[in-house]
Amino acid sequence: MIRERSTAEDNVFVSLGSNLGDRWSYVRLARILISSIEGVRITGISAPRKTKAVGLTGQPCFVNQVLRLTCTLGPERLMRSLLKTEMRLGRRRRVRWGPRTIDLDILYYGGIEQGGGLVTLPHPEVRNRPFFLEMITEIDPEFLSRRHGGGGAAANGGHPC
Repeated sequence: MIRERSTAEDNVFVSLGSNLGDRWSYVRLARILISSIEGVRITGISAPRKTKAVGLTGQPCFVNQVLRLTCTLGPERLMRSLLKTEMRLGRRRRVRWGPRTIDLDILYYGGIEQGGGLVTLPHPEVRNRPFFLEMITEIDPEFLSRRHGGGGAAANGGHPC
């Protein structure tokens, strides 16, 4: 049984991305739905960015954003809530890294490191997506250096669209 944490984690970073339909609205609606999850409070919001698709190219550009949360849910329970939010917004998993109405991922859950199961932490692709690192740094300029001992955002600006 997955239980709520007895204390809140203040450094939970979640990515939002959309490249189908009204991308800006999907990201905004996801943010609203995430804010309504019991045990979750949004404490930081990056500016949204348009980025090229990574992994499977040749698809529409994404609108991406990162949220920092304070969360009393454990990582698996939070991920289940995010998956339900994706479904509510019409996400259909057909092709890995393919076009989607919304994609929600936990990038970091404080200092937790775990593999396997429903969620791998930190997210295995976060270091390959400089735009997410930049958005985390925008919200909390010190988080990545605290977390990685000086490893901050990439200087190349990510993958602008």
